[in-house]
Amino acid sequence: MSENIHRLVIPRRCNEAVDGPLDPGEEQRMIAGVAKKFEEVFDLLRIDHRNDHNTRDTPMRVAKMYVQELLRGRFSPPPRVMEFDNVENFDQLIITGPLEVRSICAHHLMPIYGHAIIGTLPAADGKIVGLSKYDRIVDYFAARFQIQEELVKQIASFLTAVTNPRGLAVRINAVHMCKTHRGVRASHHSRMINTVFCGAMDHDTRLKQEFLQESLALEHTR
Repeated sequence: MSENIHRLVIPRRCNEAVDGPLDPGEEQRMIAGVAKKFEEVFDLLRIDHRNDHNTRDTPMRVAKMYVQELLRGRFSPPPRVMEFDNVENFDQLIITGPLEVRSICAHHLMPIYGHAIIGTLPAADGKIVGLSKYDRIVDYFAARFQIQEELVKQIASFLTAVTNPRGLAVRINAVHMCKTHRGVRASHHSRMINTVFCGAMDHDTRLKQEFLQESLALEHTR
């Protein structure tokens, strides 16, 4: 990529998507550039990535992992949300989960893992979302550097914008390895839980209670 093109690339927040998905050429140039930087990091850490059979190709492997896997949600388009006609005018709470959450902590670049539960209150004259799309949406926003407080809100905002439900709730229950593998070195039983309520779900105490009770029941099935 030329110097002029580099100047046109606007840095984005770590948990935001870039402007448009990467084309194959951009992806390969990004991987090569990231691999070169990881080689420099290894040099500074006095790790031989040229002759050590354990780490000889590690900078390139790590670069591919970040671009194509761990951060793929930043470089790919959002999942297409399949909607179906609400023929029976169903307008009661729908809850799905646990949905796998695999992300990377933006503060220390350590894994976050756990699950999400989503509750949606469809409009009687609206649409019903294909069930597997909830998994894909969670995965899309988790595949980037995140903090859990923002991840849960990104998922809720996206679902509200594309499905326009009467109400919505998103709950994430996760372990943060930046806490279990460094610093205080907490137990893996130590988790963070947060929930976002939108629309009718935010104002109706009965609906909130139903969602939380069902969430606990689903979590106990794990």
